[in-house]
Amino acid sequence: MTLNDKQSGSFRDPSGFLFFRDGLLYRQVNTYYKENYDFLIGSGLYDKLVKENLLIPHEEADPDYALSGQAYKVIKPDRVPFISYPYEWCFSQLKDAALTTLKIQKIALDYGMSLKDCSAYNIQFYNGKPVFIDTLSFEKYKEGEPWVAYRQFCQHFLAPLALMKYKDVRLNQLFRIYIDGVPLDLAASLLPFRTRFSFSLLSHIHIHAKSQKHYADKAVKPVHRQVKKFALLGLVDNLQTAVNKITWKAAGTEWGDYYQDTNYSSSAQRHKMEIIKTCIEKYKPRNVWDLGANNGFFSRIASDSDIPTIAFDIDPVAVELDYLECRQKKETQLLPLLLDLTNPSPGIGWKNKERMSFIERGPADMVMALALIHHLAISNNVPLINIAEFFHNTCKTLIIEFVPKNDSQVQRLLATREDIFPHYTQQDFEKNFSGYFDILESHSINESERTLYLLQRKAI
Repeated sequence: MTLNDKQSGSFRDPSGFLFFRDGLLYRQVNTYYKENYDFLIGSGLYDKLVKENLLIPHEEADPDYALSGQAYKVIKPDRVPFISYPYEWCFSQLKDAALTTLKIQKIALDYGMSLKDCSAYNIQFYNGKPVFIDTLSFEKYKEGEPWVAYRQFCQHFLAPLALMKYKDVRLNQLFRIYIDGVPLDLAASLLPFRTRFSFSLLSHIHIHAKSQKHYADKAVKPVHRQVKKFALLGLVDNLQTAVNKITWKAAGTEWGDYYQDTNYSSSAQRHKMEIIKTCIEKYKPRNVWDLGANNGFFSRIASDSDIPTIAFDIDPVAVELDYLECRQKKETQLLPLLLDLTNPSPGIGWKNKERMSFIERGPADMVMALALIHHLAISNNVPLINIAEFFHNTCKTLIIEFVPKNDSQVQRLLATREDIFPHYTQQDFEKNFSGYFDILESHSINESERTLYLLQRKAI
């Protein structure tokens, strides 16, 4: 970080922006937002939302830290350890984010304010729960005016959730293409005809989309129709009901029940857990990324030790099950996320900088790559040298499991394809990874031909 590093994803709002100073995160509140900021604080809304863990707390900082003469105040919000995005969330994470946003809107109306935008990017998962992070998204409620964030809520939450339920759960990846949510005309065209028999989806998506199309090329005229506050509350209640009715059951993918279909004996599993736990206790990482985490079984070795841990996996069922377990157990240190390592989250938005790439959010203090390397090398034809380079860019220490070719899981991958991998050997693994890491430890897993390595990144 430079001394004053303005965040590239925080430039659109005239109310203010985020910036770093000496590695700490601040938000400049511009004079444009002065009246609304004072009302947010003075009305008691800020205290209410913070008390209910719905809004990220902040403290006011030295105004001399401001980056421009437009500043009214400088605030220092609590730092979210890891920023995630909607295209990395499972179904229930997006649904919980939607319900949190609506809950905040209802509370805001009770205090005479309203959300002026409902971007899913304003929600982050903090201490195991969705929390609103944009302090400057509140404005004083004006009697009779419609909710300006209604369309955005439908695009960012209702439409993606409906598509994930009625078409394919993987359609949350549309967020990677449409940074301001799924266009309603696109959602309406993709949703099955039967969704028109749902009053909520008919009105908030299908009719809403037609209305948008009708007025798209029309001149904007002043709105004279008054929307009473009780009608606005009714709209929020209706959206809440619509979101609650959208459900999805996690089932039917290849790896969703991986740990019920594994070749580990109970002894091998226990030994593997002991090795990982010992490595974590010895090196005390500040944070851990578990890549290919499945349902987070091994991730919890770190998170249960109060270490902030991200459990990444490509399988939406596995991530959904992991998140539901986190929610049920009220786990605060584990965050399950969707990630395809062969096509990880890119930098997107204006100048490809509004949303950070996966690599930009690292490196992690420690990465775990358990029963993963054969999927990269054999299923996806990624050479070992490229895998080693990738992990060198991703972490400082690495716990990685080498799965030999005669392992039943590797044989399963090779059953339907030609073996064109003569260099997928343990010797080649050590040779390629030694160019990027020092091998600190290696452990043969009991009742298995697999080996666990602890590696430390070299300075190259």
